[in-house]
Amino acid sequence: MSSPPRNEVVARLEPTVADTVATLGFDLEELDVQQAGRRRLVKVVIDADDGVGLDDITDVSHAVSDVLDTHEHVLAGSYTLEVTSPGVDRPLTKVRHWRRARNRLAKLRLTDGSELTARVGDAEDGTVVVLAGGRIRQLAYRDIEHAVVEVEFQQPPAKELAELDRAADAVGRHDDDGEDTEDSR
Repeated sequence: MSSPPRNEVVARLEPTVADTVATLGFDLEELDVQQAGRRRLVKVVIDADDGVGLDDITDVSHAVSDVLDTHEHVLAGSYTLEVTSPGVDRPLTKVRHWRRARNRLAKLRLTDGSELTARVGDAEDGTVVVLAGGRIRQLAYRDIEHAVVEVEFQQPPAKELAELDRAADAVGRHDDDGEDTEDSR
């Protein structure tokens, strides 16, 4: 039996895998299917607002495995399933990535070629607030060419977090617990 092309397999499986992952409270960040000898390697990358733990990986692995077993005809044979979470070097490409990176340090390359290291504040659909060089800036995502979270081995300075909170309060973006609330725009 001949195997369907890789892109076709991913396109056919992605909606079902995404639904399964979402049912368990996670986002499907990536689905990849590669040929590995006689088997296929199915790689599922998941994420969530509160992070992903080992028990979560196990739960998602079982659920996705059950779904893939019912779609054997798409995979056209045996497969190996790998479920993982994004690495720290994952680029910040979606609004949810920026929201999850709140209060984290990030290295940004802007479309004008400049680079900056900034603490991430509130993220909205079109913009993100950052603290860079001691000042608050609001950047449009379209002006950010590339961004990744920087690994820090200590807690962020309280002064920086307070400054980001003041910036958020100034535009009414979150309540006292730091949770996003709806603007009256």
